[in-house]
Amino acid sequence: MFDYDWRMSNAKGADKTAANSQDLPFEEAVQRLETIVEAMEAQDLPLETLLAHYQEGARLTALCHDKLNEAELKIQQLEKNAKGALSLKPLTPAEAME
Repeated sequence: MFDYDWRMSNAKGADKTAANSQDLPFEEAVQRLETIVEAMEAQDLPLETLLAHYQEGARLTALCHDKLNEAELKIQQLEKNAKGALSLKPLTPAEAME
């Protein structure tokens, strides 16, 4: 189980954790998010710790959402070429705004 208390209690640690969260693979972010939820549900934690867990969870949720959107976009860009092989087609600016 991860210990988030010490990282979230000071601003520099929180910034460092947020920066590190951006580099996490999707699966690891989900695993960390599950750990946070379990800790919040299973333990009698002080309010400050609960808020820190909530903030970390919100960042991880946004990260997972962004990674899923990115994956969906890549899947939508796949198209079959003349030989039937899949290739990644470039996204036009208009498509990116949709």
